[in-house]
Amino acid sequence: MLGWAVTFLIIALVAALFGFGGIAGTAVEIAKLIFFVAIVLFAISAVIGLLRGRNPM
Repeated sequence: MLGWAVTFLIIALVAALFGFGGIAGTAVEIAKLIFFVAIVLFAISAVIGLLRGRNPM
């Protein structure tokens, strides 16, 4: 998921370089949204992992 965020960030940077402000702004917003979703999913996964603990072998 972070790969998608980086992809949209690169698209935004290239679009801004060529002067496509609307496309760059949209790509930046999408990149930020995907990044924050990935962070939230990571936090949820970490909390669940801590609550479950390690399974004895």
